[in-house]
Amino acid sequence: MGTDHAGEATTPTALSDGEYRRLTGDMLALIERTTDRWLQDDIIDIDTQRTGGLLELSFPDRSKIVVNTQPPLQELWLAARSGGYHFKFVDGAWRDTRDGSEFLAALSREASLHGGRALKFSA
Repeated sequence: MGTDHAGEATTPTALSDGEYRRLTGDMLALIERTTDRWLQDDIIDIDTQRTGGLLELSFPDRSKIVVNTQPPLQELWLAARSGGYHFKFVDGAWRDTRDGSEFLAALSREASLHGGRALKFSA
């Protein structure tokens, strides 16, 4: 698949369809809970719209981030202003298929850029 930060090969974890659905469903729910908390705490108003395995985040400047599940590939996709990213589940975390970066770190980076302030998603 790629290499980790130490240059060692990384291999995606084989998941059953049920495990994949649970893991991606949990991730989408975590994103929704986080954006709801930010609204309640008056940090930022990010509208979320979820349709099945697709979650759209709409920012105050009308920009969007889309998180989308890809069951046939067992991937989680992230689309933002800076581009599109694909993540596979490797050693207990969703990792970018190109550089091995972790999904929530990438989502936090992109949300911070879209929101114009530091925003951090964490498990």
